[in-house]
Amino acid sequence: MKKKLLLLEDDLALNETVVDYFESLGFSVTPVYDGNSALDAIYENNFDLLLLDVNVPDINGFEILKTAREQGSTTPAIFITSLNSMSDLENGYDSGCDDYIRKPFALKELKLRVESILKRDFFHNESSKIQIDANIYYDTNSNLLTVNNDEVQLNNKDAKLLKLFLQNKDTLVTHEVIYSTLWEYGEEISESALRTYIKNLRKHLGKEKIVSIKKLGYRFTTK
Repeated sequence: MKKKLLLLEDDLALNETVVDYFESLGFSVTPVYDGNSALDAIYENNFDLLLLDVNVPDINGFEILKTAREQGSTTPAIFITSLNSMSDLENGYDSGCDDYIRKPFALKELKLRVESILKRDFFHNESSKIQIDANIYYDTNSNLLTVNNDEVQLNNKDAKLLKLFLQNKDTLVTHEVIYSTLWEYGEEISESALRTYIKNLRKHLGKEKIVSIKKLGYRFTTK
């Protein structure tokens, strides 16, 4: 069955480009161009993922998703926007998004982010706690890691990396997928920073949980 995407983008050319690209990959895409149409579409359909521009006519993307969440929508969402300040980023996550991609972006990067989110087995449910091990829990909404009853607040990139691993348990996660998830288009990718994020997670979860696959990537193991 085709995965259903909602695309809110008021730039007609970009809207058409994204629709054509994802439809060529086998997705079903519903395009809308303003906030009211987006809300109507969310209420009238069951989408697998929402792709929301922020600065659009009628209602901005942040308010759209916030309203949808308040009405009980658990559909994952990615914001697509030219906004790039830290306050914008915080607004995006506060309104309930799962990822945030800045313009301009590569279509392949958006594809990787979409596929990563669609693989995961957790959404915006009331219970957002995931049990990782006997005494380790992770709250996907607050980014709070609980280890032996001690709480650890993960920073943004550590949290993104852990979510990516939890979406792909016991599976090789390539460097390419990790880089596209943790770094925005145009940001300088840092291998040393990635090693630091891996080290941070291993410190809390145990070294055996994250296995390095030489020259390929990492595997998060549950065994």
